[in-house]
Amino acid sequence: MTLGSLFTRASTKDRAFEREAMPHMRSLYGAAMRLVRSPDDASDLVQETMLKAYKAWDQFETGTNCKAWLFRIQTNAFINKYRRRVKEREILEGPERQAAEHNLVHLPSKRAFLDPEGELVDRTLGDEVLKALDTVPEDFRTVVMLSDVEGFSYKEIADLCEIPVGTVMSRLFRGRRILQEQLFA
Repeated sequence: MTLGSLFTRASTKDRAFEREAMPHMRSLYGAAMRLVRSPDDASDLVQETMLKAYKAWDQFETGTNCKAWLFRIQTNAFINKYRRRVKEREILEGPERQAAEHNLVHLPSKRAFLDPEGELVDRTLGDEVLKALDTVPEDFRTVVMLSDVEGFSYKEIADLCEIPVGTVMSRLFRGRRILQEQLFA
């Protein structure tokens, strides 16, 4: 293989990735924000997702649902981070944990500058909806978010979360009911 053919192959991969995957970054970021609830952590999760997707781009089957493929990667990355955090919490308990949590600082998001339209939509949702969504248990919240916010089908959600379609439907029903109870309580 010549050096020229390597560059051609790499640039073809770059163009295909840019064309297929990059348009989904806003959706990935929105989903990440709902999962991790921190702009910095959401950006990190999206960056990790895109890096993993780019490295595995040769495994992506052209013509399949790229958005679902990216969400699967992001979901796996989130689960892996969650597992690491659980292990870290087991190590850090008691006064040390309280001190660490007290010193955590979240910097303001740059999103208002980068995506004013998205920021306005989020503000329109209102604090009440976001607070209510935070009370929904994570398994239900993830399914509600993937269905109602991202527009995935039951089958796609089942594939993303690696659960049966029936479980998706029951979690969606329960999640919506909890959300509704919180909003109208």
